[in-house]
Amino acid sequence: MTPINKHEPDATLFNRDRELPYALRIMDFQAAMQDVYDFFHDVNGLLLNRGLRRLDDFMRPAAMSGFISDLLTTSLANHSRTLTENRFHNGHPDLLLKGVYPNDSVQSGSDGIEIKTTRKKGGAVDMHGARDQWICVFVYEVDAVTEPARERRPMAFTEVYLGSVEIADFRKNPRGELGTRTATLHREGIKKLRQNWIYRSRG
Repeated sequence: MTPINKHEPDATLFNRDRELPYALRIMDFQAAMQDVYDFFHDVNGLLLNRGLRRLDDFMRPAAMSGFISDLLTTSLANHSRTLTENRFHNGHPDLLLKGVYPNDSVQSGSDGIEIKTTRKKGGAVDMHGARDQWICVFVYEVDAVTEPARERRPMAFTEVYLGSVEIADFRKNPRGELGTRTATLHREGIKKLRQNWIYRSRG
């Protein structure tokens, strides 16, 4: 068997002074992050012992971010006392306040939290449109340089932000001929989000 490193969130890096919406608790975020770490540990262990590459090494960055977002959404829904997954395919937001919408399904709602992940330090992410919303951004890093590859560090979350933003906090991004129009928090908007941090590494 090929041993791989285990990982867990650093309990000392959480901002326990934060007041969180929807009766969320710091332990919900810690547990969700641990669930993702455990998943990658288990799956990568199986892959490596079959002579294959880690998920981290063969998944494209965009696919990786979307996959981790889905894992976090499911896990936070499991640990939260008041939130559940939005059952509408590609509905917004990802997490809904239980019982507000019929069958906990809505194409575009306001009572809940949108989940985003990115490798960009500071938490700036592109979104399909500007809107008033609660947004939670998980920043993670992947070791793609250590050699041999079997000794690479496991994927790790370095920052988590959760804040309420408004349409005025966004700037619209130019769209190319084949591109989809997106919006990103502008300088003051991202500053506003970063003030509402939940987890920050010291690095």
